[in-house]
Amino acid sequence: MTSAQTHDSSTNGEGRGTSVVVNAIAVLRTFSVAEPLLGVTEIASRIGLHKSTVSRILATLEGEDLVERDPDTRRFKLGLGLIAVAGPLLADLDERRVAYPVLRELTERTGETSALMVWNGVESMCVEQIASPQQVKHTAPLGTRYNDALSSSVQIFLAAEDSERVTSLLRSGTIVYPGMDDDGLAAYLHRLSDVQARGYATNYGETSMDEVGVAAPVYDHRGDVVASVLIPAPRFRVSAETLQSLGEACAAAARRVTGRLGGSVPALRAERYDG
Repeated sequence: MTSAQTHDSSTNGEGRGTSVVVNAIAVLRTFSVAEPLLGVTEIASRIGLHKSTVSRILATLEGEDLVERDPDTRRFKLGLGLIAVAGPLLADLDERRVAYPVLRELTERTGETSALMVWNGVESMCVEQIASPQQVKHTAPLGTRYNDALSSSVQIFLAAEDSERVTSLLRSGTIVYPGMDDDGLAAYLHRLSDVQARGYATNYGETSMDEVGVAAPVYDHRGDVVASVLIPAPRFRVSAETLQSLGEACAAAARRVTGRLGGSVPALRAERYDG
């Protein structure tokens, strides 16, 4: 029995109230960039709730503009009301506020989209973005989450974790790394060491054959990674030489955001940047 089912069967008032919240959150989390439109049956099967329960939750969420119906398919998608809910958090997020002008300048300099990513412990999440002015570009809605081990921003956050934590995330499947065995794990941990030494991570068509990504870490005053600057770009526009220049521009921008936050780059990284 899933946790959602356990909560759904609660009979006391407090438990029922808690279950409604938990189940509503579970419904919202079924939507993704890959699958923005879902029907009641699809949602119910994924979270282990009866269709009638999901229908009631969706009706409530729709009334609050947190979900809405697609006029053509009549399936559900996330609603604009979520932006109003998240607005105060985004406005108060220091990393987002101080990064914005740096991202804008980075996009002007490179001609590519730039984004700010944060880590929720298991996923990299987009909280700010400046779209490329070019007709062909890569963008993602704010709130988009990534848990692919080869995503450049995920590499940045995992490179800041200890090897035991990384191993646990990979072996459990929380971070997706297809075909991982002992040799693959060792190679990936070595890759994270290279990311730390280089100062930025790359993803050259490894998660999507048409897309390239470079990312670099943003540090707080303790020297901890609190965010990542990301540049996603169409692969056809990025050669090996361009990839390096994008990585260096991304790392320089991340260092600027670090400085604007009052953060400090760890000694080893500072030597690399200053060298």
